Amino acid sequence: MSDPVYRTILLFDIERFGKRDNVEQAYLRRMLYDVVDATLLAAGVDETSRLRADRGDSVMELIDTRVSVPILAKILLTETPALLHSRNRLIADSTRMRLRIVLSAGYVAVDELGGWVGRDLNHAVRLLDSGPLREALTNRSDDCVLCTSDGVYQGVVSDGHLGVRKEDFHRITLETKEGPTVAWLHGAPADPAPDSPADDAPTDSPAGGAPSSAQHNESHVGGDHYGPSGGTNGDLNFDFGSSRRGERR
Repeated sequence: MSDPVYRTILLFDIERFGKRDNVEQAYLRRMLYDVVDATLLAAGVDETSRLRADRGDSVMELIDTRVSVPILAKILLTETPALLHSRNRLIADSTRMRLRIVLSAGYVAVDELGGWVGRDLNHAVRLLDSGPLREALTNRSDDCVLCTSDGVYQGVVSDGHLGVRKEDFHRITLETKEGPTVAWLHGAPADPAPDSPADDAPTDSPAGGAPSSAQHNESHVGGDHYGPSGGTNGDLNFDFGSSRRGERR
């Protein structure tokens, strides 16, 4: 196995992929490749700076650290939704592609079979399949939703780079066997239930209840969520398989 190297980790997963027939799945996979390639090109990521793993309904990219993460985050929030909209508006609703996206970073090693292994990658995969991310996409009309790891949020998003507004993200916490896992979800949090204690909480927000800069929005979800397309694995050792012909590197 090679020594672990630090990389930006970018994951895309197609919503409701398994509910489509074979023809639709093949079309969506081609569309996913087009959107991912165009996104990375817009962010200045060339072919020599990325390594791809194809998981059928999802694509995983390891990106060289020389690539600007603030620019990549900005492109994911602006260019990627525009790319999806331009393609979805020309096809039937039944073939519409909606994406869950995770932007993370960490150490990943490649084993002798070409598989990717590492706790940081496992963490990113868990975020991709998490309940809050799935629910956010289900409950919104947008074509995609972005979740960042806590490390990316603290190191990139919180600095307020041009086109990346930290106030547009809210904190979520996943309760796992290893303890709480913190991440940041783009977009407004879901409204609390009518009987939620939040309804009785005092509101000191200015401008008729608008959130103040000190407000802390957070969501929690219990249980473990593993794998790019569901399933569980107790030891969290993911092996994404050897490279196949036609995969981009």
